[in-house]
Amino acid sequence: MRIVVDDLSGPEVIGLLEEHVAEMAANSPEDSMHALDVAALRKPEFTVWSVWEGDELIGCGALKELDPEHGEIKSMRLTDAWQGRGVASRLLLHILEQARERGYHRLSLETGSSEFYAPAVRLYERHGFRACGPFADYAEDPHSVFMTRAPL
Repeated sequence: MRIVVDDLSGPEVIGLLEEHVAEMAANSPEDSMHALDVAALRKPEFTVWSVWEGDELIGCGALKELDPEHGEIKSMRLTDAWQGRGVASRLLLHILEQARERGYHRLSLETGSSEFYAPAVRLYERHGFRACGPFADYAEDPHSVFMTRAPL
């Protein structure tokens, strides 16, 4: 398995991110859906990684710089065939390491609050993330769970 910085030009990763946005929209109220499309992830404050097994795309994840000491995890997604096989943990550990190398002291995220999102919440909890209030431009929302980890 290899994790590489992705320029978001390949059809595989574009398709996976489009699938991600569609699934998030199907499982969140419209005004509580915070998944980003490919155009948004191409902005300079984002770094996106794709995860590959040989020539097969198996996942992706992004890190947004909120300020020089605080980052946000975005767009963590695996293909269906690779869920439950430890890939999400490996990708999350990679993002945590990248955040440490950048000098971030805090890493935060937003995910949904319904049962659909429970596996994601458990993943983040296993890696030291704890519930927190809204951060950055988010507002309190019963359909969102906000989590943070500090120090990294």
